[in-house]
Amino acid sequence: MLQLNSEEKSAIQPTANKPAPVSQISPWLMAIAYPLMRFFVLPLYLGRIEVTGQENMPKDGPVILAPTHRARWDAFMVPYVSGRHITGRDLRFMVTSDEVTGIQGWFIRRLGGFAVNIKHPAISSLRHGVELLLNRCMMVIFPEGGVFRDNELHPLKAGLARIAIQAETNSPGLGVQIVPISIRYGDPSVKWLSGVKIHIGKPLKVADYCQSHSKQNAQKLTNDLQKSLEELDILNVF
Repeated sequence: MLQLNSEEKSAIQPTANKPAPVSQISPWLMAIAYPLMRFFVLPLYLGRIEVTGQENMPKDGPVILAPTHRARWDAFMVPYVSGRHITGRDLRFMVTSDEVTGIQGWFIRRLGGFAVNIKHPAISSLRHGVELLLNRCMMVIFPEGGVFRDNELHPLKAGLARIAIQAETNSPGLGVQIVPISIRYGDPSVKWLSGVKIHIGKPLKVADYCQSHSKQNAQKLTNDLQKSLEELDILNVF
């Protein structure tokens, strides 16, 4: 089980300056936004959308989808390959705090998004992620922590592994899975009709990283996820 220091333990309790994150799904907005993007906006703007590895997408149980992050379009590409029309499930997104502002933030907060400060992540944000997994939700975390348009995989943040292992150790046998996803656009700037390829890898079973109380478990899981994404990126080329 992950051990928290005194500073982390104190951060668990929400305060006036550090409210607990909340994610929600607006049924009416979901019913409009995703079909509109899936059948009209995405194909009309991006052109060809090629998906491989669809059989690796879990249909139930607690899941973390771990995509590479190459453009803001990714927030729509992930539901395109894993949303309600594929798995029968809505997605929850961990997003950076600067994305949840203005009208964009209004939509994100109602389409399953909850904010986290990447530079100084509050334990309350991690705890909300754990609670979602304990409730057997499907959650999206971009493990690189930001958008990188150079088509190179950057070092992964440790938060994803910490959330996954904490949930699994809190409820042994929960069955948390992490699905690596490689997203690559024909043009890094994602121009009109640039096309996109999405390659879905085999899930990592978090229980395999909870056999002991070793503090190295999260790092090992992060390393294995990085390796999986690197292998997918090699295959996922134009």
